Amino acid sequence: MKVGFRVTDIGEIMDFKLIALDIDGTLLNSNKELTPHTRYALIEAQRQGKRIIIASGRHPVGVVPLANDLMLGRYGGFIMAFGGGKIIDCTTGKTVVSKLFPKEYLPDIVGVLKDSNITVMVHDERKIFANNRVNDYTYVERDILKMDMIAVDDFISAVNFDINKILLAGEPDELDKYQEILSKRYDGLLDVYKSAPYFLEIMPFGVSKGSMLPLLLEKLGVNKDELIAFGDNYNDMTMIGYAGFGVAMSNGEEEVKKIANYVCESNDDDGIAKTLEKFVLK
Repeated sequence: MKVGFRVTDIGEIMDFKLIALDIDGTLLNSNKELTPHTRYALIEAQRQGKRIIIASGRHPVGVVPLANDLMLGRYGGFIMAFGGGKIIDCTTGKTVVSKLFPKEYLPDIVGVLKDSNITVMVHDERKIFANNRVNDYTYVERDILKMDMIAVDDFISAVNFDINKILLAGEPDELDKYQEILSKRYDGLLDVYKSAPYFLEIMPFGVSKGSMLPLLLEKLGVNKDELIAFGDNYNDMTMIGYAGFGVAMSNGEEEVKKIANYVCESNDDDGIAKTLEKFVLK
């Protein structure tokens, strides 16, 4: 699908009230930077009365700096962290919605993975806790969030706090294998999907960006047709499918592009900014 292909026929300017944005591969370029062009377009959209939702699989710690840079607190924006598991009002700093992971499944999940080379990780408010199966991808999450990471031998005992999700890190092929195993084992109990080739997320059943957005929109009194959403990866598909206008980045997965209303320029070519200038900004 080429850049600029439209699945739906819309006018040049639509009256969107909300803009939902994934982070990695979408809002940030390949160097994990927010470009001046994209930042300007998003701040201008807010000046024109639009509100922004940053929707990410990240821990809130990894989202707050971006929310501050984009001035979401001033303009009434929201953070949707943990793939939708926690929604935070940037103006008040208060959590609007929090869906906890059912920890009774944790020992069984660790048992299923006992013969693998996959790292199992969870987060508390300040740290990342990992089992002792460290691999080349284990510290990617630490470097993204800039949080301390602790690898522990007795992982189950160490997780004595509430969690929103489980993150698995490992070689893409091995994660594909265990994604199939875990999806079948916890069918109807948990949701299992990739957020990157080397990351597999295990979420409370029914918790996704697309399933949690309706709760927020209802609180705000906004219709989904007034929502434009941007994403690139598998965990963005529910959000893109739910939004009145779903936009896939040209650097995104082919499956994401197939369900999108529009495919924009890549994250390295200011795809968000150019789409907003075409369809949203007056």
